[in-house]
Amino acid sequence: MRISTITNWAYAITVGLTLLSGAAFIFATHYADRERDAVAIAWDLDGRVGGLERAAEQTTEDARLYVLKGEERYLTAFQSTLTGERELESLLKTLKATDLSSAELAALKAIETDAEVLDAIEQRAVTDYRQGDRDKAQGALFSPEHEEAQTGLLTSVGHFIDLVATRAQEDLAQARAQADLWSAIAKSFLGLTALVFLSVLYFVLVRRVARPLLEMSGIVRRLARQDYDVKISNTGRRDEIGDMSEAIQIFRDNGLERERLDAERRKDQETKDRILQLMHRLQACRQESELAPVVALFAAQLFPELSGHLFVMNDGRTTLAASSTWGQPSISRVEYPALECWGIRRGRAHLSHELRGDVRCLHLSEHAPSAALCVPLAARGDTVGALYFESPSEAEALEAARVYIELIAENLALAIANLQLRDRLANLAIKDPLTGLLNRRSLDENLSLLRREASDLPAALLMIDIDHFKRFNDQFGHDAGDYVMGQVATIMTAIAAKTAMVHRFGGEEFAVIMRGADKVAAMAMAEATRRAIETAPVTYQGRPLGTVTVSIGLASTEDGRPSATLMQRADAALLRAKSGGRNIAVSDWSDANLQMA
Repeated sequence: MRISTITNWAYAITVGLTLLSGAAFIFATHYADRERDAVAIAWDLDGRVGGLERAAEQTTEDARLYVLKGEERYLTAFQSTLTGERELESLLKTLKATDLSSAELAALKAIETDAEVLDAIEQRAVTDYRQGDRDKAQGALFSPEHEEAQTGLLTSVGHFIDLVATRAQEDLAQARAQADLWSAIAKSFLGLTALVFLSVLYFVLVRRVARPLLEMSGIVRRLARQDYDVKISNTGRRDEIGDMSEAIQIFRDNGLERERLDAERRKDQETKDRILQLMHRLQACRQESELAPVVALFAAQLFPELSGHLFVMNDGRTTLAASSTWGQPSISRVEYPALECWGIRRGRAHLSHELRGDVRCLHLSEHAPSAALCVPLAARGDTVGALYFESPSEAEALEAARVYIELIAENLALAIANLQLRDRLANLAIKDPLTGLLNRRSLDENLSLLRREASDLPAALLMIDIDHFKRFNDQFGHDAGDYVMGQVATIMTAIAAKTAMVHRFGGEEFAVIMRGADKVAAMAMAEATRRAIETAPVTYQGRPLGTVTVSIGLASTEDGRPSATLMQRADAALLRAKSGGRNIAVSDWSDANLQMA
């Protein structure tokens, strides 16, 4: 019930009880007035009857004195008293018309009769005395008949007084009882009114208002501090406090929803910030090999509940191989044909999950409960790889991260394509397209770098020329000549490994720079290269091309020789090796030609 309804009912009940209490007080006052009236009537009757008794005694006394002394003053007093007595008797007669009981009326009649008898004896005695019969008059006033009449009157008066007193006491007791009853009723109603008021005051103000308001004030203070963990009890009240509780509950729910949305917004912003950091790192990568660890690092941070691979397409665009891994992916092979992935086939993200009702990629394990998402990496119309993510069992995590993954895939594909394009352009700028060796431009830059370096370590330069190369072109064709040149480049690269840099100088000439190598190491490499080329069988399209030999000129910066003249000195040594019969290595620090064994 609403507080306003309770208050209205309490007000109506209080007013009703107050009116009843007032009415009871009115009745109590009425019966109190009746009590006073009963007392007044009793006193009035008692006074009148008493006056009649005194008047009777006075007339008897005046009559006796008159007949004894004969003085007129006693006669006058007798007559005056007798007149007063007659008036009292007249007043007593009027009492018959009042609400007197039958006993009281009988007693009043007896008084009247006895008074008339007594008055008749006394008047006759006074008359006899005035007529001169003194003895008769005195005898009448002092006779037993007079005494009996006087005694009868006093007895009647006493009896009437007793009846009136008894009646007055009864009326007084009844009026007092009624007055006390209505006074008690009035006090009861007044007490009940106070009880109702105090009960309503306690129930409404303390139980229904004050206590809930104190609880709600504490809740509101906590909500004001954005403490949404506070619990709001559902009392089911349908009043103003219940409305306030519902409003506070709605405020708390809205606060929780705002907090959830703010948390999602912050998480989304953090994710976007990390994706932006990833994009910056991808743009700062200078080589394609640097991309894989960057992607693995940020993928694990962005999606800690997911595992996955970064797959990169091979040069032939036929196979995908994992270049980096995060988490513990378990259902995909680390290398598979490109067409086994439906994401690569369709050119868009593909979700593989049994409950999604879509086809499953062929590179995934069959009947695995995990969900997998394959996002192709495509840029400039070419597919360069794929981003792969898997969730242990639920696809919702993949669906939630799908937008971010596709955004990462778009930028990652562009970064890979740019780096691959940069690598191709760099290779075109610094490498020989026929042999794959460093070109003349790279040779010039490395020699310039060598001249600029302030190092105490020696360096050596080998100038190598294929002997009688023209005959391969003339006898077997230019394709065979190119093949011979490629084979020689392969052998030199294998021998140099990581200890030297092999360049194609031009035509059939090559240059090898050895950093930190002394004259002995340089001569040993020259001999190893010459012998490996000489002993390597060379066949082209099933036809043997014969023995291939090379002439080598060596120059070194050891013994204080300048690096600026390294090329000239090596070239001069090569000319001496060619003029000395070829298939030999000649150094600029000795005129001795080293023939093959």
